Amino acid sequence: MTSGSAIKVGVLLWSQGTDWPTFQRAAQRVDDLGYAHLWTWDHLLPIFGNARQPIFEGWTTLGAIATVTRQVDIGLLVGANTFRNPAIVAKAAVTLDHISGGRCILGLGGAWFQPEHEAYGIDFGKSTLERLEWLDEAAGLIRALLDGVELDHPGPHYQTRELTLVPPPVQARLPMMIGGVGERRTLRTVARYADLWNAYGGPDELRHKAGVLREHCEREGRDPATIEFSVACKPFIRDSERDARRLLEHALAHNRTRPEDVADDESFWVGTAEQIAERMVVLRQAGFTTFIAQIPAPYDAETLERFVHEVKPLVDGS
Repeated sequence: MTSGSAIKVGVLLWSQGTDWPTFQRAAQRVDDLGYAHLWTWDHLLPIFGNARQPIFEGWTTLGAIATVTRQVDIGLLVGANTFRNPAIVAKAAVTLDHISGGRCILGLGGAWFQPEHEAYGIDFGKSTLERLEWLDEAAGLIRALLDGVELDHPGPHYQTRELTLVPPPVQARLPMMIGGVGERRTLRTVARYADLWNAYGGPDELRHKAGVLREHCEREGRDPATIEFSVACKPFIRDSERDARRLLEHALAHNRTRPEDVADDESFWVGTAEQIAERMVVLRQAGFTTFIAQIPAPYDAETLERFVHEVKPLVDGS
């Protein structure tokens, strides 16, 4: 394969199974290591293992880590649209952009984890279809507000009246990431509004989804090259696959998760730096140029260092 442009790498720190000092130290380490961006979840209950584990709320977490980091972009991977009024989300993003000095990425998705909605009394909608209709409407509303439009939005699900965001974002265009792989609706919303797209799945599935997104872009009159294709993975890196497997088992135990519960999850990448890089090269050939390492507590320092300092150069030079 011929050499291509350099990839970007980011980190998502699981916000469950941790305490704040540990999370903050890991966030500062990600910043110091030179990653492009730092993410966390937008969940109100743990999504792995026992539901009684600690977990931190997303937007307040971002506001806190913005004050203790210097260069890394920050966002939710991805924000649950059902949790909040989208106009308030846009206002929160602008506020975070000012706190961070222009480092906010606004992540948005349709939401999927029903137990947290039931526990907190949040409307989950009647169906996935309805939630994705809400997502498309919210994304359009947010994009207009971030771009400085004075917005009268009559619905059907959200309403605003003579709304302008003051102050505007620090960034000339505050970027929006949309996560998901639904072919008919989510990828259409990505084509319409997203600056970044985050996907998940195996190589064949991701290659197919990228093709579907390009088709939506053609119908929407959007150049797909203006969208950054990203994929999330959960790497566990050691000098041998056996040692990396032990690291995974330790992380699962810490997060009170049984190995059999994640056995079918293709986003767990376990092995040497070379093995992880091989997976990424395949996906780069499909158009994915950004890779986000989802790191569980207790936030393995060796994996954090090797992903950016060993794996990334291997992919860049392939």
